[in-house]
Amino acid sequence: MDQPASAGSDLGFVHLFEPGVGPWTLLLLHGTGGDEHDLIGLGRRLAPGAALVSPRGKVLEDGMPRFFRRLAVGRLDIPDLLERTDELADFLEAAVRAHRLDPGRVVAVGFSNGANIAVSLLLRRSGLLRGALLLRPMLPYEPELVPDLTGTDVLVATGEGDVHSPAEQTARLVEILRDAGAAVTASTEPGAGHALTAGDLARSARWLTDLMGPTA
Repeated sequence: MDQPASAGSDLGFVHLFEPGVGPWTLLLLHGTGGDEHDLIGLGRRLAPGAALVSPRGKVLEDGMPRFFRRLAVGRLDIPDLLERTDELADFLEAAVRAHRLDPGRVVAVGFSNGANIAVSLLLRRSGLLRGALLLRPMLPYEPELVPDLTGTDVLVATGEGDVHSPAEQTARLVEILRDAGAAVTASTEPGAGHALTAGDLARSARWLTDLMGPTA
């Protein structure tokens, strides 16, 4: 397998691209303080045959990369989030063209801040993603219009004791996604906080295998 190679920022984001051996692609979206390298190992573990596209968030918070600004913990800068969502969507469309990927087989894998902008991609640019693995998300905002997510598969993975992803918010997120027509699997890891566990990873790998097939 080819080693990850930096594609620079020619598509608007500093990012890594690693080719796969099948038709599927994972869009890897790191959490606060991560970068384009952060989820490469996770992506390869979860879907060994998938291509990987891993951008670095452009916003810095105390020197730590993020995908959009926040006013405080739990208080998001919504206008910035919407602008950054469109920017990320444009990047993904450009990356699909540049790397000759199948636009109908892209699955976002987002953790924390990355999961939140993946939610915004689903709500704001429906049809862009075939699926989304949302690891420790919150509901970033209530959509003004319910998108059409028919044919989109989503896994929402929360931790029982995660103070950053309140249960009422994630329950509302699941409700919105289901109302939009998405096929949503919701899981809560007993005793877990914001950090991922072995149980999260095993469940995520099974979900991706069911969606993409065993060779992805």
